[in-house]
Amino acid sequence: MNIVFFLLYCCLMIVTPGPTNIMILTTVHNYGVRKAFEFSIGATFAFFILLSISVIFNSILINFLPNIIIILQIIGAIYMLYLAYQIFKMNKSTKNKSQFSSFKTGFFMQFVNPKPILFTLTVFPSFILPYYKSFWQLSFFVILITFIACVAFSLWVLFGKVLKSFLDKYNKLANNIMAIFLVVCAIMISGIFN
Repeated sequence: MNIVFFLLYCCLMIVTPGPTNIMILTTVHNYGVRKAFEFSIGATFAFFILLSISVIFNSILINFLPNIIIILQIIGAIYMLYLAYQIFKMNKSTKNKSQFSSFKTGFFMQFVNPKPILFTLTVFPSFILPYYKSFWQLSFFVILITFIACVAFSLWVLFGKVLKSFLDKYNKLANNIMAIFLVVCAIMISGIFN
């Protein structure tokens, strides 16, 4: 296995902007670092579960991949459009901390977000399973990739913290831009342009 390409693939897929990272940035902006970490922990835990499921059921899921992807694209796009609407209509005076900033939201979002699902389904057959088969080796890679995700989500929290004063100054504009990013993500994952 080419470890450099493996790590590059993991970092690019996890760190690049996607629905989870945009929601982390939104949570930092609207509810603060503590709530963003709570959201991130939920997302990281779900990511760990997705990786574990991928290792265990990879050969079974590949046979059903087209059907699973279509369903996830539809559910994920609808959920992201809902989140975009909630962010768009949010303002500083009506913030509700239970709305987005929870472990449960971060956890659930990973299961309807095709980006981490596609990543977990592709990273093992592409990089790991051709070279490693034992339980301990596969467990090591699940933990390593989960650690990379945890670091990536933490970087987005830090990024949000650094930009918080700017985002607070332009609250409505920042929320509108993040809502637009989620709409774009929803369109991209919906399969409309495939």
